[in-house]
Order: sequence, then structure tokens, then C-alpha cells
Amino acid sequence: MKKILLFGILFFLILPGLAHATLTVIGTATYNESEYNLIWDDDNNGNSVVWLDYSNYSDDWYEQVAWASSLNEEGVLTINLYDGYTVDWGTNSWRLPSTVDGADVYGYEGDPDGDGNYTYTEGYNLANSEMGHLFYVELGNLGYLDTSNYSNEGYGLTETGDFENLTAEKYWSGTEYADGGTNYAWYFSMKDGYQGNGNSKLYGAPALALCSGQVSTVPVPGTFWLLGLGITSLAGLSRKKFNRA
Repeated sequence: MKKILLFGILFFLILPGLAHATLTVIGTATYNESEYNLIWDDDNNGNSVVWLDYSNYSDDWYEQVAWASSLNEEGVLTINLYDGYTVDWGTNSWRLPSTVDGADVYGYEGDPDGDGNYTYTEGYNLANSEMGHLFYVELGNLGYLDTSNYSNEGYGLTETGDFENLTAEKYWSGTEYADGGTNYAWYFSMKDGYQGNGNSKLYGAPALALCSGQVSTVPVPGTFWLLGLGITSLAGLSRKKFNRA
């Protein structure tokens, strides 16, 4: 019984080093003398991205785009990765989240055909933007309306995961709204799960930054030792049972 307990403990010690959840804190970034989580989403609409858990406030969309770009300048961010992770950050990769641009078509059904091609660009249950995917898929939040156009109980930003600075407000994406003329861009509301567009000069909305970083996981050396010890303990237990038989 003691060996079974030991193996169970070892299993839960080893597991974090061998696998990861869809959203994983892989380290921190020092920005303006404070530390913020770096949160890896290994599959956001088919892409591996790393979020900076910091909400930036500025007057308009243009300033937010410039802020995200400034994170690529030398010395602005100090990256502190946890043991077992490496990241290929690419070149000038920090940016605002992207949204699929197109005609402004409202809907509340998300992906009605289930084929991964979203019919709608504005409305609820839309995970075709990086923030929409984060809100609905990764964090599991509900929009104000469900896919039958009825209001949801408990909608909004009720689940934030490892994000400590994500708030229930409208957040700018980095995508301009081409059909809206000048000064229009797409946003996502963390307050009620609504994706839409608005005049970029009228909103004092916050912004999140992310990058399309390619993350690799390498188990720390101690993990292999623990794994070997756990397997040895299990093998010993099996031999003991066999001998008793």
C-alpha cells in the first residue's frame, strides 16, 4: 500500500513536466518594473500564441497598435521563462490580437455548419478571432446570447484562468474594419462576449498583446529521475504480487 501511495505521489509530481493544459503559464515578463504572466495557448485557431497578461489603457486604437509594436523594442520587456520551456519569438512578433475582417454580418450561432468556417463577423459565440477563441474556447465563458438567441445565465467574464489583469471591458483587436471606411477597427467585449467594430477614435478601450511564439517543452532533468523511481517502485510492487501468487 505504501508503494502504491508513493507511486501516486510521484505520478502527480511528474505529470506537470510531461504534459500541459491548453493554456499554460510558461514564465513571466517584466514590464515597467512589474511582472506579468506569459500564458501560452498552444492552439488558437490553429496557431501557437503567447499572451502577455497586461491590459494597456490608451486614448484610441492607433495608440494601442503603437504600444503593442513598442514591446518589440530592445529592453522594453524582460522575458523570464520557467525551466522546461523555450520559445522562438520570431521577429517583431508582439502585436494586438487579430480578427477576421469582412462584411459586417451579425449572428449568434458561432459556427453553424461545424466546418470551422464562420459565417458571421459580428455578434456572439464567435471564436474566429484570437480574443473570441480565448474567451469562449480556452476560458469557457458564455456570451450574453446563446446559439438559439436566448440570454444566458452567468454570461460574461466569469472565468479568467491564469489571467490576473483581464477585465470585463471592450478590448481592441489589431484588425481594421475595411468596409467601415477610415478610423474603424474590430473589438471584442470581455464583458458579454460580443464581437463588433467601432470608431477607433471614440473608444478608450484597453488592449492585450500577444505573439505567435513557437513554444517547445523540455522536461527538466529531475523529471526523468522521478519517472525512473516511480516505474521501479511499480515494478517492485508487481514482482511482490507475483511472488505471493
